Amino acid sequence: MILGQPFSKVINMKNDIVAAVDVLKKGGLILYPTDTIWGIGCDATNPEAVAKVYKLKQRVDSKSMLVLMENPSWLNLYLNTVPEIAWDIIDIADKPLTIIYPNAKNLAKNLIAFDGSIGIRIVKHLFCEQLIQSLRKPIVSTSANLSGASFPKGFHEIDERIIKGVDYVVPMEYDTALDSTPSGIIQLGIKGEVNVIRK
Repeated sequence: MILGQPFSKVINMKNDIVAAVDVLKKGGLILYPTDTIWGIGCDATNPEAVAKVYKLKQRVDSKSMLVLMENPSWLNLYLNTVPEIAWDIIDIADKPLTIIYPNAKNLAKNLIAFDGSIGIRIVKHLFCEQLIQSLRKPIVSTSANLSGASFPKGFHEIDERIIKGVDYVVPMEYDTALDSTPSGIIQLGIKGEVNVIRK
């Protein structure tokens, strides 16, 4: 049982998660709400699925995409080294924050930037958390828009080509974003250097 949720809603969520996870495991794409904006997602360890996202967005694969995880402990599985300051930043972050880390590993190669870095956000959104727990892998999250277009502030602004280009659209009832804006972004160096990219 998910605390605070009516039984019928819990059952519906479980069914929707099963459907989304089935698509992700098969290398498909989903359209889903996050703790910020609607995103396109796939298994972050599957290079073929990642390539589909770039193609759908009409985006060159030199522009890396971020990854969502639901537990900070996963960082050790996908980074060679986690700068010590990262744990404190994650603890005190009071709004969605993407951290770009050096030396990524165990993720799709075409997801990692040329310098070996990867953007990761510890997501705080009930559906996303349950989805990632069920998949047992991080998922890609990139704004649900064509490259160069404005990001959608709600489902009603998503381009029809994006909607038709994914394999599963998560029901809109989980659109409980904290704020319909992208997350803040900071970059951490190996020695803990902090560079604020977007507040």
